[in-house]
Amino acid sequence: PNGAGKTTTIRMLAGIIGPSSGTAIVAGIHPDREPERLHEAIGLLPETPGFYERLSAKRNLQYFAGFYPSIDSQTQIEKYLRLIGLWERQSDRVASFSKGMKQRLALARALLHEPKVLFLDEPTAGLDPEVASELRKLISNLSQAGRTIFLSTHNLAEAEQLCDRIAVVHTRLVALDTADNLRRRQFQRSIIVRLESVSDELLETVKQLAFVLDAERQKERITVRLEDSDRDRPELVSRIVEASGRILEIFEEQHSLEEVYLRLVRDEEASPS
Repeated sequence: PNGAGKTTTIRMLAGIIGPSSGTAIVAGIHPDREPERLHEAIGLLPETPGFYERLSAKRNLQYFAGFYPSIDSQTQIEKYLRLIGLWERQSDRVASFSKGMKQRLALARALLHEPKVLFLDEPTAGLDPEVASELRKLISNLSQAGRTIFLSTHNLAEAEQLCDRIAVVHTRLVALDTADNLRRRQFQRSIIVRLESVSDELLETVKQLAFVLDAERQKERITVRLEDSDRDRPELVSRIVEASGRILEIFEEQHSLEEVYLRLVRDEEASPS
């Protein structure tokens, strides 16, 4: 949520501000001890990137590339302007760019020196859906190429789409895991069976099965918790058919990442400090 400390965390990990307590290691470097060395190993796309608006896109990147004398600036600038789709606009003033174009240019700037770790703070905030989708594709391609990316976002669908692991922060680290594992920790797996009709006898048959932990009826559906969903699902289907149940559909109940997030935050707020 807002005020949870996401941007502050990124600023500390990027060596921009020092922590009041605790330590961290990024790319093998302590951010508070060797910030200049760290800046050679990381790239940062801040929430509101700044540029010299009266200069062209290429001239802006040339200026920032000057902070990394070991790189071939011309090669890197062309590489990333082409990657982000702004090569044809390289001579245009940044002042003429849309917010989405500036975000892409900021991403190119963060990548010029081929950093090991890339920090992205709300990269798609305020962008229209089409531009945000294009930027997500760029980020996904960078991740698939082996780049470590630390992404801060309010968009839970975006987090699930882009991230291998998801951290929920609420002034402290509340949870850290894959999206599927976070779901399993907050919600028990349930199988939903949709039938033409559900009689009392059929429901009772399902409840009496040895591997069924619980079963509830909602109109033409039975929601079932099994001892082992993957193992027991075929047997469940077989027993329902034997009991003359006409199955229309069977699927696992899916909980959104938003539901997981809300439960985690509510539990955190309800717990004693």
